[in-house]
Amino acid sequence: MTDRYSEIDEVILYIQKNIFEPLSLNQLAAYAAYSPYHFTRIFKEKTGLTPQYYVSSLRLQKAKDLLLRTNLSIRDIGLEIGQQSLGTFTTRFTEKVGMTPSEFRNSTLLADSHFHSLRKLDDWSMPEPAARLPFGTIEGIVQAAIPFEGVILLGLFAKPIPEGLPLYGTLLSSLGSFCLADVKPGTYYLMATSVSWGTKAVDFLLPEATLRTRSREPIVVKPGIPVPQQLVTLHVPRYDDPPILISLPVLMNNFLRRSSSPGSE
Repeated sequence: MTDRYSEIDEVILYIQKNIFEPLSLNQLAAYAAYSPYHFTRIFKEKTGLTPQYYVSSLRLQKAKDLLLRTNLSIRDIGLEIGQQSLGTFTTRFTEKVGMTPSEFRNSTLLADSHFHSLRKLDDWSMPEPAARLPFGTIEGIVQAAIPFEGVILLGLFAKPIPEGLPLYGTLLSSLGSFCLADVKPGTYYLMATSVSWGTKAVDFLLPEATLRTRSREPIVVKPGIPVPQQLVTLHVPRYDDPPILISLPVLMNNFLRRSSSPGSE
């Protein structure tokens, strides 16, 4: 966190404390004593997201929590986060999390199985594709602000929030170097989180305490122009970090499937 736009920090805390209440743009802007236009501009500069997108994302994170920690029906959980239509809630949840609300609620055992399979995995390298495409490569180093041993999930996303499947991604068995190859020209945001060995499934299904990192600035891939090496540091969660919406076990399972495949997808 920085002191720049500290008033936005206060708004973020207000949002988090009142996430189940109506939170209009005008209301949030007034809380910060800004016009809606100016408030939206500096909120996006601070978080990478518009206020409305941040609130919507945080509510989906709360829905994940309610699915695992309560017996509320899926319809009632949708209503809790302001979704009047069960179909709309299910569609949005599935798009952002990678599975339906029902599948997520019942995914604890499967998540634990994927995590144990990763821990027993000897070879973490990915199979080479039959023919490599002449696109860009993003390489870098992952380090951590505090000691860590476990799995690191790293990906490139179209928006500055880890939601939906990453456009490109990989898993790492330790801190150190990473490489994302054959990245098509475009604009991406690098996001990563980690799961320490021994973590219980519910704690990475609801990754609110996992180490994480995100690129504040987009990574632009252009034909024939090398991408600078990325140095990213996993840190403890900060309250202005966007919620991790994608279900980490989905990424674990995808990695396990690719690692056992004779060729890449």
